[in-house]
Amino acid sequence: MEDELFPRERAEVAPGAVQVVDWLDAERQRALLAACRDWARPPAGLRTVRTPGGGTMTARQVCLGWHWYPYAYARTVVDGDGSPVKPFPDWLGALGRRAVADALGPDAVPAAPYDIALINFYDGDARMGMHRDGDEKTDAPVVSLSLGDTCVFRFGNTGTRAKPYTDVELRSGDLFVFGGPSRFAYHGVPRVRPGTAPAWLGLAGRLNITLRVSGL
Repeated sequence: MEDELFPRERAEVAPGAVQVVDWLDAERQRALLAACRDWARPPAGLRTVRTPGGGTMTARQVCLGWHWYPYAYARTVVDGDGSPVKPFPDWLGALGRRAVADALGPDAVPAAPYDIALINFYDGDARMGMHRDGDEKTDAPVVSLSLGDTCVFRFGNTGTRAKPYTDVELRSGDLFVFGGPSRFAYHGVPRVRPGTAPAWLGLAGRLNITLRVSGL
């Protein structure tokens, strides 16, 4: 926000885990939101994720490239309408590679291309428990892009879901990349702040676009 006393700055939250504030400009945010709306339409559209124990995730999800379900990947929406997963676009992979280079440096850009996107939609009541992104067959950095409402992003350690962890405020347009020693750190979203999205974006709620290299 322009009227803040102290402007937000880039931050290394943990070794290999970096927040780059306002990484996406307004034009790119609008374009990415329009793409997400297309991807969310059926078939293979936005769905509620059900856990093996019978519960449901409060954030709804759509996948590109590979379909994630607890706790594996498939080429079809095996826990939904059974349709083939939507393709992962080359331009999104290029965006992911540029994100890693900007956050961690060019040497951290993986040799293999990004080929998975998990897109989570949070309304005001949605949360995400502490978890690790551990179903891929690679340790390439994870790229996280935020659109819409501000959230509290809890970034923890690699050993436990409990403390120590750091709470980071992610706003629309922010980039968060974690790789290296932080690649398999636990993380989650304990809170979304409704009504904090920029008015010009035209989004009520929060979208998180997470890019991964499958190694599959």
